[in-house]
Amino acid sequence: MLEINPGDAVPIWRQIEDEIRRLLAAGTLSPGGPVPSVRDLARDLRVNPATVSKAYQHLMVAGLLEVRRGDGTYVVEVPPAMKRSERRDALAAAAVRYASIAFTMGASREEALKELEAACQRLDSHTRRKS
Repeated sequence: MLEINPGDAVPIWRQIEDEIRRLLAAGTLSPGGPVPSVRDLARDLRVNPATVSKAYQHLMVAGLLEVRRGDGTYVVEVPPAMKRSERRDALAAAAVRYASIAFTMGASREEALKELEAACQRLDSHTRRKS
């Protein structure tokens, strides 16, 4: 369900965070639904539990996960609304990261935009099927 690449230059905790965000966007993780415990996910991914904990902490600060004491960690029922300026800033930062990766791989602008559009379409169609 969740994949990481230990050889990637991106820190493992960030890969975990990004993968959970991807699963949320795709509808694989449902609002109000549980996420694996820190211990279970660390065991499955063969990483240190502190690494998973750091990713979960970032997702909690972002308002995407919540801890229910004695019960586990869950996807929030309703993600927090962002101010338009905050959303624009976050999207701009993510776009720079994506473009930097694409261009350092040798992708053209057209190829990078095509792949971004294809990713949006996949997420869109997956979300509609779940509805």
